[in-house]
Amino acid sequence: MNTIMQRPMSRRQRTERNRNADTGSILSVLEWLSGDECHAIDEAGLIAGLGRRLRQIGLPVDRLTLHLMTLHPEILGRTLAWAPAEPIEIHDREHGMKLAFATSPLRKVMDSREPMIVDANDEKWPWKHIDVFRDRGLVQLVIAPLCNADGPVSAAGFGTRRPGGFTASEIRVLERILPALRNTCELRVMRQAELSLLDVYIGPMTTQRILAGRIRQGEIETMEAALLLCDLRGFTELSNRLPEEKVLELLNAYFDIVVPAITGQGGEVLKFMGDAVLAFFPSSDAEMASEQALAATDTILDTLSRFELEGVRVEAAVALHYGRVSYGNVGSGSRLDFTVIGSDVNLLSRIQTACGTLGKSVLMSDAFRRRAGAENVVSAKFHHLKGFEDAIELFTVPTPQRQAG
Repeated sequence: MNTIMQRPMSRRQRTERNRNADTGSILSVLEWLSGDECHAIDEAGLIAGLGRRLRQIGLPVDRLTLHLMTLHPEILGRTLAWAPAEPIEIHDREHGMKLAFATSPLRKVMDSREPMIVDANDEKWPWKHIDVFRDRGLVQLVIAPLCNADGPVSAAGFGTRRPGGFTASEIRVLERILPALRNTCELRVMRQAELSLLDVYIGPMTTQRILAGRIRQGEIETMEAALLLCDLRGFTELSNRLPEEKVLELLNAYFDIVVPAITGQGGEVLKFMGDAVLAFFPSSDAEMASEQALAATDTILDTLSRFELEGVRVEAAVALHYGRVSYGNVGSGSRLDFTVIGSDVNLLSRIQTACGTLGKSVLMSDAFRRRAGAENVVSAKFHHLKGFEDAIELFTVPTPQRQAG
């Protein structure tokens, strides 16, 4: 990497440029950064341990920050900040924060992959307004890029309050430790990106299965769970009537209501099927799982009843069932999908179809009704559902907000 000392040295730095750093002290920091102890701790432990060790070997670091970029649909990156005798600060930066840092030296370092030394009075590259540096009396900030093998570039910031800033020998110490710091940060960024992307795209339960090595085709486990299938009503008509951009905005707003309602009750979304959401609530307690699914349904329908996007309102229909499902890998050897299959999943789909046929916003099976303990549930009579030989009794909740408009 390029060296940090790219600008002319100050008089103090010139007088101290031949001072040798304590090689043993530097080695102790490098060994810690690459050792098992550092590997085992979290990001907060990393920055706290590094900050303490830099102070112990004589560096006047009064503020240490790590700006770790990641791959996440909502979070641009995470800033961690350390100062002696203070709690660790952690700031998750949402997408859009990039604009707020556009004229800062942090952004310059990440974009150029070149280190910078900036003083407090630097008018071209202001930085003291940034939350982790504000009102700390720092006189100088050394910023170095942490360049991964691929992906976004992170950065480390070393701030000092000492008049005159860092000496040349102190900056050489920082240069010595940066490769090891980059490597340990890269491992954490990659690990966090892996977990975040898996959680985002396939859900936490499936993520745990994958990370546990259960990734072979045909690896299936059978479980009992409460099942929920939520479908947006009239989506085809909306798609034909509205511009594509509007439809996408409306669909995402709808999912922003449905998904948090499910996950907030302990459920996991298995699939987005066009405008439908398939979720399950696994639990060793059948009553609890069913109650959670019913509570998620209440939240979905209550929120949608008050939802409107630029004059457009939407409705949903929810099918509920409790049964046994097979959960695991299906597909080709090199292209697999985690899903649930079984007759109870098929029944759930037929109950969802019946919501439209009967004009109901909620329909549930008797197996679900008995476990959920729902009040005011009434029979919607017996119905022959496609693929099932015997007529099946369905139940609904006859309140105004549960009926289709």
